[in-house]
Amino acid sequence: MTTTPEYRCPRGALISAEGLNGVGKTYLTNRAVESLEAKPLMLDEFSQRASGRPGLGEDLLRALREASAGDPFLRGGTPMAEALILMAIKRHDLDTVLHDLAGGRTVVEGRSVDTTAVCQALLLHPDDPDAALQTATALLDLASSYRPLPDLTILVTDDASKALERAQRRDRCVFTAEQADFMREACALFERLAATDPVRYCVVDRRHVDEHEAAAQIRAWILSAGDDLGCLMEPWQGPDAACMCCGRRMTAAAA
Repeated sequence: MTTTPEYRCPRGALISAEGLNGVGKTYLTNRAVESLEAKPLMLDEFSQRASGRPGLGEDLLRALREASAGDPFLRGGTPMAEALILMAIKRHDLDTVLHDLAGGRTVVEGRSVDTTAVCQALLLHPDDPDAALQTATALLDLASSYRPLPDLTILVTDDASKALERAQRRDRCVFTAEQADFMREACALFERLAATDPVRYCVVDRRHVDEHEAAAQIRAWILSAGDDLGCLMEPWQGPDAACMCCGRRMTAAAA
């Protein structure tokens, strides 16, 4: 949301990298930024965070891990409660990087609210892909009342069976048949969800490009994400809210 056509907020871009376990989003994103002169701030995704690291976000994540009893998708049997906790973690993540964003630095989240929307929607509607898509969209609307959505969401996708193979090899585990089916359903839902918002989502499909092309695409998207950024508003504060980064007020700009 921009304040006026002439005004460009000096903040950095907020970007998320999304996709299934094993699609290579972390590897490709790291390859994409390694040659950038101005390095983005990289926020680890849930599965890569050290379990003993202090902080409110990690405490909430630890509670989810304990409730899910080791499930790789943090499924503890209460999808909506889990969705709200995951959204709270992502709000906490935003709070921790506001200073960097305000200073003009790009921030890349390893998974943001989109993963929460996809996974929890599948849990709520395991046998109805259309209802799951509708619910994923509704969950993103709910998440956007907690915090602004990313300026850009990079979805890395691939054949689900290949992602499954990579995830099992990386984590030295064997997914159950049910977990493998969940990954396939999540792959399909991610792609359908991205198609509903082609402005925010950029999709790199590893079925059609190699890793060099994929990293180059991601690098280009990250570089262009900082063009013509609008202010970052607190969703729950209404039209009189000040930008979370530059302090500019919508009403003052319109006066």
